[in-house]
Amino acid sequence: MGTTQLETVPEPKYWHLKTVLSEALDQDFAVGEVLPNERELAARFGVARATLRQALEQLELEGRLQRRRGVGTTVAPPRVGVAVAGSGQGWPGESVDGWELVDADVAEAVLPSAAVLKLLGGAGAADQPVHTVRRTRVSHGQAVAAELLYVPAASVPGLSAIDAPAGPARARAVLRELQRLALDGQDRSVELGSARADDAKELDRLPGAPVLVVTTRYFTAAGTAAVSVATYRADTCRLTFGDSGDVEITHEARVAS
Repeated sequence: MGTTQLETVPEPKYWHLKTVLSEALDQDFAVGEVLPNERELAARFGVARATLRQALEQLELEGRLQRRRGVGTTVAPPRVGVAVAGSGQGWPGESVDGWELVDADVAEAVLPSAAVLKLLGGAGAADQPVHTVRRTRVSHGQAVAAELLYVPAASVPGLSAIDAPAGPARARAVLRELQRLALDGQDRSVELGSARADDAKELDRLPGAPVLVVTTRYFTAAGTAAVSVATYRADTCRLTFGDSGDVEITHEARVAS
């Protein structure tokens, strides 16, 4: 066969540099070590700083590097795969789902975004209160996902202000009341996005960092009972498709050797 046009295109400089840098990370730098600044690295490898930045961004996306506020760019420890979410048919908040309540204030009348309201349908009408629970997913001491769970008041009619005072207690009560319902099923969508300021802070990332946004709707016989919008770190999570077509989100946890 003849050579295709793509095969004649030379490898981009930043991609070649990424390979060179990856080898240098293995040979010349220790886990957790802070890399020299961009000017020093560009001089060391004889490239323009723009080319260097592209290579560093690729290595960060692959999980080889970490960029943190006030610290700089460091070498990431080895990874260990840890399952953080699957296609199980359980309500959020069940003991098996691994989420933790961190910023658990729950508002009685929070107006969700237009996209979430559309998913909630009649249960999330603008004139009805919606409980909002914020949770985080932690693996090996590292926050890998942040979630906002929207639960219309109509879904948890047994909830009372007396039984659930404001704050974490109400968040736990909302989740407990959800689990009293008969769950008929759920659907899930996944898309690539950019971290908003609040999620970036929660996940120890820079605003605009790549993330996976997982939106889940939970159904009962009466319709949509809750909507979850979970933001996962794209540099540490991957999607796995099973034989049945189910999707699993796996966290590549960084643990020191």
